[in-house]
Amino acid sequence: MLRPFLASASALLCVFALASGQNTQTQTAQQPEQSTVQQQTALPPEAINEPVRAIKAPRAPLPSEKDSAGVNRFSFIVYGDTRGRRDGFELQYEHSLIVNSAVATIKKLEKTPFPVRFVIQTGDGVANGAIGRQWNASYVDLINRLTQEGGVPYFLAPGNHDLSSATTHGDPRRQAGLKNFFSANAELIPPEGSPRRLAGYPTFSFGYGHTFFIAFDSNIAGDVKQFEWIKSQLEGLDRSRYRHVIVYSHHPAFSSGPHGGAKVESSTAIIRQKYMPLFHKHHVRIFFAGHEHIFEHWVEHYEDEAGEHRLDQVITGGGGAPLYAYSGDPDTRDYIKDNPDQKITLDRIAKPAYEPGEGAYHYVLVQVDGDRISLEVIGVDWGRNFQPYRSNKADLSDK
Repeated sequence: MLRPFLASASALLCVFALASGQNTQTQTAQQPEQSTVQQQTALPPEAINEPVRAIKAPRAPLPSEKDSAGVNRFSFIVYGDTRGRRDGFELQYEHSLIVNSAVATIKKLEKTPFPVRFVIQTGDGVANGAIGRQWNASYVDLINRLTQEGGVPYFLAPGNHDLSSATTHGDPRRQAGLKNFFSANAELIPPEGSPRRLAGYPTFSFGYGHTFFIAFDSNIAGDVKQFEWIKSQLEGLDRSRYRHVIVYSHHPAFSSGPHGGAKVESSTAIIRQKYMPLFHKHHVRIFFAGHEHIFEHWVEHYEDEAGEHRLDQVITGGGGAPLYAYSGDPDTRDYIKDNPDQKITLDRIAKPAYEPGEGAYHYVLVQVDGDRISLEVIGVDWGRNFQPYRSNKADLSDK
């Protein structure tokens, strides 16, 4: 029943565009970027170019990679998609519920064998990253609570709402959001010139204990320079020390929400074609993503000359943005067929809710204990009893 209506709506939009004598390409080329941004917000014009405040450096920064070499027991927190309906006007309310609970969890575990040492975020911090006041009014002070009350480092990977959906690094549509991203995270991500930062990009890595992390910009998944940098980071790792490698970005490889299912977005297609074979080659252990405002967990088994391996993909997009629901299964047949030597199997062990109200705002607490990794999904607000596995815990092991 919906298809005729949608077709009619599309036709009306096309008629409107023709009547106005414009198309989107002409409009983008003729108008300054600022006026395009200004049309998207009720904020005053000065809010757009408002300088973004830097999130405060953590009270307990990570030690150098060398100094943490002996650590093999710790926890960290993952969540994503915090953009809110009132960005630029007030603090993100739903995100504040996540932060309240996360700070409590950090304090609870502080004196245990598994302290929370940092937080990673899978993108879409604000609704429109090109607008400075959205970061200042709605986001920065919430993250300050994590770095000050919680005391922990915070590492954000960029989402499409942070930098736009432009697919090339030099696209003018990205530049305002990129500037604001760097300003907000100036005290958090590795500085320019660091071997753990791709110069000029929001792409970085860090090591803690026996685990290595890479955050990449999946908006520009096709960027050759970024791909080669990530490849070099993986190739240069001492795997006798870094037994676990964890990557994260905004876009996932597989998902069942409105961005996935039968639809394959360009970033997803490139991740499947280029990044997943790279991750297999270097035995990446977990791939965290967001973009879909759901919780979903896939387990991929594959083989190579070293034996059988497992790669978990965890989608955690319940950080405060409007929740999504299951929209259909992704078609993985070509992905499996294109890699016959690896004997890939894909199993989904946590499926998204069928209705948004059955999901939950949530974050993920990950516990690393030597070779063992486990996770706990912590729901907030009405979702406190959220149980995506018929419980809220999973052990990321076949043993």
